[in-house]
Amino acid sequence: MSHDSRTAPRICPLCEATCGLTLTIEGTTVTGARGDRDDIFSRGFICPKGASFGGLDADPDRLRVPLVRGEDGELREAAWGEAFDLIAARIPELVKAHGPQAVGVVLGNPNVHTMAGFLYPPLLLGALRTRNVFTASTLDQMPKHVSSGLLFGDAHAIPVPDLDRTGHLLLIGANPLESNGSLCTAPDFPGRLKALRRRGGTLTVIDPRRTRTARLADRHVAIRPGADALLLAAVAHTLIDEKLADPGPLAEHLDGLDELDAALADFTPDAVAAACDVDADTITAIARELAAAPTAAVYGRIGSCTVEHGTLASWLVDVLNILTGNLDRPGGALFPLSATARAPRAAGPGTRNTEPGTRNAAPGKGFALGRWSSRVSGHPEAKGELPIAALAEEIDSPGEGRIRALVVIAANPVLSAPDGDRLDAALADGLDFMVSVDPYLNETSRRADVVLPPPPPSQSAHFDFAFNNFAVHNQVRYTRAAVPLEDGRMDESEIHARLILAVSGMHGAPPSAVDDLAVDTALTRAGAPKELAAELTGESGPERRLDLLLRLGPYGLTLQQLLANPHGIDLGPLKPRLPEVLRTRSGRVELLPEPIAADLPRLRRALGDRPAPLVLVGRRHLRSNNSWMHNVGSLAGGSNVCTLQIHPDDAARLGLADGDTARIESSGGGIEAPAEITDTVRSGVVSLPHGWGHSRPGTRMSVAAAHPGANVNQLLDGTLLDPLSGTAVLNAIPVSVTPAQ
Repeated sequence: MSHDSRTAPRICPLCEATCGLTLTIEGTTVTGARGDRDDIFSRGFICPKGASFGGLDADPDRLRVPLVRGEDGELREAAWGEAFDLIAARIPELVKAHGPQAVGVVLGNPNVHTMAGFLYPPLLLGALRTRNVFTASTLDQMPKHVSSGLLFGDAHAIPVPDLDRTGHLLLIGANPLESNGSLCTAPDFPGRLKALRRRGGTLTVIDPRRTRTARLADRHVAIRPGADALLLAAVAHTLIDEKLADPGPLAEHLDGLDELDAALADFTPDAVAAACDVDADTITAIARELAAAPTAAVYGRIGSCTVEHGTLASWLVDVLNILTGNLDRPGGALFPLSATARAPRAAGPGTRNTEPGTRNAAPGKGFALGRWSSRVSGHPEAKGELPIAALAEEIDSPGEGRIRALVVIAANPVLSAPDGDRLDAALADGLDFMVSVDPYLNETSRRADVVLPPPPPSQSAHFDFAFNNFAVHNQVRYTRAAVPLEDGRMDESEIHARLILAVSGMHGAPPSAVDDLAVDTALTRAGAPKELAAELTGESGPERRLDLLLRLGPYGLTLQQLLANPHGIDLGPLKPRLPEVLRTRSGRVELLPEPIAADLPRLRRALGDRPAPLVLVGRRHLRSNNSWMHNVGSLAGGSNVCTLQIHPDDAARLGLADGDTARIESSGGGIEAPAEITDTVRSGVVSLPHGWGHSRPGTRMSVAAAHPGANVNQLLDGTLLDPLSGTAVLNAIPVSVTPAQ
């Protein structure tokens, strides 16, 4: 290390694992990144994304100053003041003329990887008062939020597998050796699975592909794509039918257990076997193994979410955890308690409350679906959001209430949502004004009138507000910016604060006014004394807000304690939290909520469906995260390529050789990709990764443009959604494949 080198800790913001890094810095440049061996959560683990931190940070294609569209229609560099002046002139004017629903907001998944992306968008939505909110959740995990909301009354109460103590793990639609985990924050997921095997535990993987995770399993079940809910229903049926179900102490917290038998009566292993292409004996064996395990956890992810019955599959994951008595017990599936979570409510009168973080059951507000609907197709909202697949029609369909202005924060829906061609045209021709907060000029932000670029990660502080709620071990870590903010750049939090002021008629007020208002509101909601505001420490508004959330949280921590422990504070293993987490109207786990019961007949009809000859599934790459990491040279190539994986039998039948260009067509259109012939994908199934298609003109992403790949979402017309969650069906899509002409 040279004499002017130094090191700094940093939590990796590039996936959900939140590993601790040690950055090597020369001057103001990050020259290296390695795993932080002293990190209390990740213990030195690092993946290729974390190792590429310096390359991502110094990417020459990252925007440094705002872009504003001139009178000639071209984007040009502008001063920050000019950019916010333009926003303040245009958006309030459009709202005044057409009402708050004239503005739509799109939030991409990088928002939950930054402090600003978590703290400020709720304030922006409050200022705009729009119901036209679209996020990446309806391309990913919304079914899990909906099922948790219906079961537990809180869409954010998502139990995670207790990876380090379980004796039996059943994974469905999940490939954590590539994804590093999702809605399950677990640094070194591969090491944790290997440790499960070493201690004599069992790993079962249900996946149409023999993924890296599946290769590690004791049992790999190559299910027909899209049949996840059917198979899980048959497992639940078997547990009940063979009298293997034993919720144990959970029983006192359950409503609807007696009705479950009749609701699942039709889903016998024999009945679902053909639709799943899994023999009945295997399904029965899965159920018996689950029931016999001393501790077990069922975990489903994106492959089981982004299908026609995604919410039912997500619900059934927790039904299985409940029926086997493994919900809310060590070694099963538990609810994390993060340092910034709401402090648990006190126990009811006349009851004992000896454990920190416990309370008696009390009725909550519950969880409602469909409180409003989208203008054009009438899609019901879920968790305050509308399906992002409906965004294009909300812009390009004329009539009162049409979206005329769009604020897009860290999102690239032209690539990530169905039918990007239609959305691209809508953004180009259907909007009066568009703002994009994004470090790149990508396939979506190139259509904006104003682009506001946040600084690179090394110049930003980091705290995982979202992912600590899904962590497999309770802990808390905070890292300040590793290098000072470069001249001419603006901190991401200040960008968000100024954007809120600009759209709300407070343009010109200091950004601190937004944070002061947020602190005051948080104190009011918590019933805390207003004097607490004067005690908050921190060098910035976001730090003061973090300090407040820590103080109001269940552990009573402070920002100063986090700063004194740069490698984190261990808050202990996950503990049982029922009934404290429940927010249902009954104060109990509502095992068969009405919207679920009403959707089961649709699943019954699927028993008689004739499978399509060829269906498409997605896949994850360890060296990628959707579309937003394809411009890092060190991550390009290797396994991180956009190929159509196809089984040798299907390739032979279709006349495709390895490396040939294949033409793939479906309801939304056609694309072409190189064929990769492999028996890791089952016959009747082809696989393309998500987030590619970097071939549109007008972007400034040179590495991505050199390896554009094909946009798999262009195969979709956006009409096929899971009805309960509004999530786009991205997997088990019928396709035709031919050699390209």
